[in-house]
Amino acid sequence: MSKAENIALARRLYESGASPEVTAKVMAADIVWDITPGFPKGGLYYGYESTVKDFFGQFMPLFASWGSEAQEYYADDENHVFVVGVYHGVTKDGKKVDVRFMHLWTVRDGQLAALKQTADSYVVQHAIGN
Repeated sequence: MSKAENIALARRLYESGASPEVTAKVMAADIVWDITPGFPKGGLYYGYESTVKDFFGQFMPLFASWGSEAQEYYADDENHVFVVGVYHGVTKDGKKVDVRFMHLWTVRDGQLAALKQTADSYVVQHAIGN
């Protein structure tokens, strides 16, 4: 796929608000989900089902609301898309938290096949009281 097509694929995910209907289409069944150590529930998750159940199923209940706002997209010639943005969250006790992130996606066969995430783990951990 071209750089523009790869960016469009990633953009579709963010603009959908990570809706389950879109994520199931744009993410590979064997996706590798790599969340930076220190981030709540950080670690490696293998496969779409594990990502949904084991990461999001444990991470999302920590917050009253959580979302990702992609602000910049870049692509290279090796099927990577770099997304710079901000997470916006509200804790269960009403604290607002905004955290910068960078996502590195690998595209394979028209789907997002891998994610490497970096973010300010301290800000998130502090917001949830860890």
